[in-house]
Amino acid sequence: MSDASRVPDSPLLLYDGVCALCNAAVTFVLKRDGSRTVRFAPLQGETAARVLAERPGLAGIDSMIWVDADGRAFTRSAAALAIARHVGGGWATLAALARIIPTGLRDAIYDLVARMRYRVFGRYDVCTVPPTEHRARFLP
Repeated sequence: MSDASRVPDSPLLLYDGVCALCNAAVTFVLKRDGSRTVRFAPLQGETAARVLAERPGLAGIDSMIWVDADGRAFTRSAAALAIARHVGGGWATLAALARIIPTGLRDAIYDLVARMRYRVFGRYDVCTVPPTEHRARFLP
């Protein structure tokens, strides 16, 4: 990942900036990231464009992508589990338990929710503005 798109030892969450569910996931992470290391970037922005250009295998992903501090990218249900592990506590335990579900089934459920996310949770006309106290953690 390029220097502009990450801070050393900091994970990055790429998310659909116009999706209400994705924005709720960002809020979830902001409230539970005790280390305050996670950085965020909307898929519609410059940072995501650079990250995606560096990783052609991620082309076409339109929901969340978790890039860990080592630069490994996780998508679909693996991204959700990685996020849960990062925030820790009971969420990490839940992620560990969810790993017993076959990846194909987890991803099928994730894909179903992702396909319905705008209809069920809503969509914004433009990317939302991050809360003032967290703006430094958001990349363009």
